[in-house]
Amino acid sequence: MRIGLLTEGGYPYVSGDARLWCDRLVHGLAQHEFDVYALSRSRHQEDEGWIPLPRNVRRVRTAPLWMGEDDEVALGRRARRRFTECFEELAAVLCGVPGASSGSASSAPGGTSTSEADRFANALYGLAELAREEGGLTGALRSEAAVRTLERACRAPGAHRTAREARVPDLLTVAAHLESALRPLSLDWYEHDGLGAVDLCHAASGGTAALPGLLARHFTGVPLMVTEYGVRLRTHYLTAPEAPPAVRSLLAAFQGRLAAEAYRRAEVVTAGNTHARRWQERCGAEREKLRTVYPGMNARPFAEVGESPDCADPDTLVWVGRVEPAKDLVSLLHAFAEVRKQSPGTRLRIVGAPAGPEGAAYLGHLRTLAAQLFPDEAEGPHAAGDNPVSFEETGGPELPAAADAYASGAVTVLSSVVEGFPVGLVEAMLCGRATVSTDVGAVVEVIGGTGLVVPPRNPRALAEACVALLRDPERRARLGAAARARALELFTVEQNIEAFHGIYLEIVSRAPVRRDLLDGTGEPLPFAVPAEAHVPVRWTAASPSLAARSGPGWTASRPVRATTPLPAPEGAR
Repeated sequence: MRIGLLTEGGYPYVSGDARLWCDRLVHGLAQHEFDVYALSRSRHQEDEGWIPLPRNVRRVRTAPLWMGEDDEVALGRRARRRFTECFEELAAVLCGVPGASSGSASSAPGGTSTSEADRFANALYGLAELAREEGGLTGALRSEAAVRTLERACRAPGAHRTAREARVPDLLTVAAHLESALRPLSLDWYEHDGLGAVDLCHAASGGTAALPGLLARHFTGVPLMVTEYGVRLRTHYLTAPEAPPAVRSLLAAFQGRLAAEAYRRAEVVTAGNTHARRWQERCGAEREKLRTVYPGMNARPFAEVGESPDCADPDTLVWVGRVEPAKDLVSLLHAFAEVRKQSPGTRLRIVGAPAGPEGAAYLGHLRTLAAQLFPDEAEGPHAAGDNPVSFEETGGPELPAAADAYASGAVTVLSSVVEGFPVGLVEAMLCGRATVSTDVGAVVEVIGGTGLVVPPRNPRALAEACVALLRDPERRARLGAAARARALELFTVEQNIEAFHGIYLEIVSRAPVRRDLLDGTGEPLPFAVPAEAHVPVRWTAASPSLAARSGPGWTASRPVRATTPLPAPEGAR
């Protein structure tokens, strides 16, 4: 098969969000070809470059979402009228303005009426067709006319109250976000030598990453598959709490409509856990299309620790992760104060680096709090004091890797108040460690009865669970062994790759044949594409350099990069 892998701010960039699982997927399915279509989020991300790519990645094309230069496409009068009509309908749906047939529309999953979904889709694909005909719409989406169109929709009768309250700065902010999110409309990726040549589009995340797949399906009939390990709408709610209500409401409406359209058109929608799957259902995904495919973890780095459960310090608690407020380490420190009252010799190791400036400030607050809660304790009048809480990072001589951090303690603790799929918890399970976790995100689904779970923001309950395991080594051993067995069964790279491979085969087996090679009379040519044309071997020497390919006007200063696809054998041409 030839898979079109669609990413946003992810693979193949070094700092990509979905870099690890996409890289493992591509390496694990070496018998198939991959064309990567990547949307970058910043100049810094592009300057960092790509990770090394395997031989079965035949082409990489990139385009920036962060650069908003005008494409210099001048629309004629008729094209401007079409743009205004489509964009006005798109804005009306986001603002909740009822359409002509809204009153009799049936309700679709997620509370979205069928007519609203069709109105959004018609407006979106109308803009896409106009962009294809005119060579781009970036200038039109950045124009004053687009802002005025959005303002008319917000002031129209029937619009939501938050939309009616939008001020000029709010409208400018929303228009800028819409222009950025809709930049894939202006790309030249959808011809038969681009995404039209793949057998399947796999969007590695929801939101804007799925938009090229929707357009490829619309223009050339390529089937689409969407994978989400974090639902974009949920991320929007969590990361934009301080935005003005009008901005938050309109952007949430856009994310929700785009997600619903992607779910509706996709052949299969996969979630990384049941928690994300419930969000997908709420956003309109049909239950029959949904599959759960857990993230694949590389179990090899944790094998030695997992097979030697007796190497841990029985009086040490360990926390591993990124230091940020969502991890609620303040509650963990207060819980540890309760633990020390019942088990004075217990120690707590907090292992992790701060996440950005906010994380660095949070780490400083934690150090101050730890010094206040646990004054240095000296064993004698001539000994130096020692705080029972230590703040460390992996990579040093004492903790060279994450496995060494888990190996240093008998119990691993997770105290988060917000969590998606708890990767650190799975790593602890692979190390055979008993765990105490807060009931957030997919924690209960991952633990599955192999650890203790307590309510979030409850230091007393967290302390009682930790003390219970510290005082019962046999129970710790049973839970740790069960946790390792569960992790090896459900959360390894092998099961992840096998699941995606099966879904690929299922989708392609149901998809109609789209490419007809014709003879001189226009009749289909039988056996024109033999099976060996898709064998991933190098029939000729490939150029090591990346060939530049010009993109739309707004990518002129950063040319779209592409690896030169290898020619097929003579019999397949």
